[in-house]
This record gives sequence, structure tokens and C-alpha cells, in this order.
Amino acid sequence: MRTLFIGNSHTYYNDMPRLFKDICAENGIDMQVTMLTKGGMGFEYHADNEQTRFNILFGDYDFIILQHVAHPMGEFEAMEEAADRIMEWIRQTNSKACLYMTWTEEGNEAFQPEMSARYRKLADKYGCHLAPVGEMWWKHIHEHPETDLYFEDRRHASKEGSMLVARTIFETLKEEMIPKQG
Repeated sequence: MRTLFIGNSHTYYNDMPRLFKDICAENGIDMQVTMLTKGGMGFEYHADNEQTRFNILFGDYDFIILQHVAHPMGEFEAMEEAADRIMEWIRQTNSKACLYMTWTEEGNEAFQPEMSARYRKLADKYGCHLAPVGEMWWKHIHEHPETDLYFEDRRHASKEGSMLVARTIFETLKEEMIPKQG
């Protein structure tokens, strides 16, 4: 199987796609991963990037994971317009799209419902998967305050945070990856 990760530093910190690949391997799934990322960039950057279009259309991916800029997130209208363009390319393939919901920076948990709502609105619009990372992030912080999910900049993920991201994406997609028995 093949997965393309499109995003920014919230995707590439701690080589999160490799962590996802490792989780797949632990579950008997041979997964190849490719990453198209640029720090601080969101859907608009990727929608304007010919490399993104080419990879989506000709990469023969099973899954395409889409992550938008998080801090600041920007205007929803710009996010949606760029996502529309990217999703149009994905619809021309056999790939399954998955939106990777990010988390808010430390001290700004109050913005998570807005961030979550934007991703949920797009997932509903496109009928695609949604990996609720941001919601799982805050749930984990409340249930396990002894674990620091944040990197020292208090915005990006620590190694533990990146593991939570990879696990959440895997859990979101695993039914599509693991063949049904029977």
C-alpha cells in the first residue's frame, strides 16, 4: 500500500510518516510513505504546487493525508478554496483522502473547537476520512498530564506527540487497510 502525506512541519516533525509506516508494519501492513511538506505552508501552497498535482494524479496512492497550516490557521474560505482544488485531483484517482486535523498551540485549547469544526465541515463536504488528531491531543493531555505531547517550542509535537498523530491516522484508516476476515 502507498500513502502520500501533504502538509507542513506538523507532518514532518519526528518523521511522523515513518512512525505511521512502522505502526502499519506492526499490524502486518506493508506501507510505503511519501511526504510533500514545507514548513508553515497550508493547502493554498500545495494547491499551487505542480509537484502536489503530479503526485496525486500519478503516484498511485491508496491514501492521501492532507494537513493544513495550524498556527495561525488563517481564514476558512482560503482553506476551503484550496482544499476544493486538491480534492478535485484526488477525485480523479482511486485514492482515499483523509484530513489530518491539527491541534492548537499550548495555552490556546479554547480554539480547538473552531479548528475541529473547520476540518469536520470539509470532511463532510468531501465525504472523506477525518483523523481527529487535535481532539485526541487534548483528550490525551487531560487524561495523561504527565506526558508532554509538545516539543520545546510548545507548538509542534514531541516524539510522543508525533506517535499520537501516527496512531490516530492509523486508527482512522485501519479498516480500509486490513482485509476483512471471513
